[in-house]
Amino acid sequence: MNIPAVRSYLLNLQAQIVSSLETFDGESFRRDAWQRPEGGGGISRLIENGLFFERGGVNFSHVKGTTLPASATAHRPELAGRNWEAMGVSLVLHPHNPYCPTVHMNVRFFVAEKEGGAPVWWFGGGMDLTPYYGFADDATSFHQTCREALAPFGEQLYPEYKAWCDRYFFLKHRNEARGVGGIFFDDVNEGGFERCFALMQSVGNHFIPAYLPVIERRRKLAYGDRERDFQAYRRGRYVEFNLVWDRGTLFGLQSGGRTESILMSLPPNAIWRYDWHPAPGSAEEKLYTDFLPAREWV
Repeated sequence: MNIPAVRSYLLNLQAQIVSSLETFDGESFRRDAWQRPEGGGGISRLIENGLFFERGGVNFSHVKGTTLPASATAHRPELAGRNWEAMGVSLVLHPHNPYCPTVHMNVRFFVAEKEGGAPVWWFGGGMDLTPYYGFADDATSFHQTCREALAPFGEQLYPEYKAWCDRYFFLKHRNEARGVGGIFFDDVNEGGFERCFALMQSVGNHFIPAYLPVIERRRKLAYGDRERDFQAYRRGRYVEFNLVWDRGTLFGLQSGGRTESILMSLPPNAIWRYDWHPAPGSAEEKLYTDFLPAREWV
C-alpha cells in the first residue's frame, strides 16, 4: 500500500484540472492552503465570477485523526478506535449560463489502522452531471466517457456504478434525482491496492474529457432572466442534497474539516418557492419528465 503515491497523484490531478479549467474560463483560480489542527490540511482552488464559471472549487485535502466522526463509524462500526487518514480531490463547478450544467467529481482514499491489526482501506469517487435544461447528447456523451473510464476494470462496473450513482444522488425527501447521474463508488478494495488505485486514477483522468465537451457545446447559447431564475430554483435542490444527504459533507464537518472548503460546493445563489411547478409543455417541465427520472443513456 503506497500512500505517498496516492497523495502525489491527487495533487497532480488537482493541478491538471485547474489548469484546464483556467484555460477554458480565461480567469485564474485562487489558491488557498490550509492546515487542520487535528492533523493534515489541504489546498483549495476557487474561482468566483469568472468569465464562464460563476463559482467553482477544486479541492485537495489530506486529513488525519485518532477518532472517527459518527458519520463514519455508523457506516463502518469496526473502525472505531483506529487512527485514520483520508485524502482526495473534490470539485464542484457552477457555470453562469443556465444551459451549461453544474458538475461534481470526487476521488478519494481512506485508511484506518490499529496496532496489531491489518489496515482497513478503500477507494471511492465518481462524477455526476446536473443540468438545468437537459440535452440528450450531453447526458449521453458524459455517460459514455464514464463508461470508458471503467471499461479496463470490467464491463460490469459501469452499469453497477451508474445504478449506484442514481441511488446516491437522489433527494429522498423530494422523491427526485439531483441530475442525470454518472458513476459513483465507495468502500472499494476488491482486487488489491494497485487495481483499485488504478481505477480511481482512471476516473479522475476522465473528468476533463467528460465535462469540457459538454460546456463547449453550450457556452454560447443565449439566455435571459427566465433561465437564470429557473437555474437558481434548481440550485436550491443542490443545496438541499449537499446539506441533508451527502456523506462527504457530513464527514468533513463532523471531523473538524475546514468549513470554507467543505461548503465551496454550494452555489453562489439559490431560491426556494412554495409548491412551484413548471408550466406544462415548457422547457423547464422537460427537465422533470425527460431527464431526472433514471434511464440508460448509453
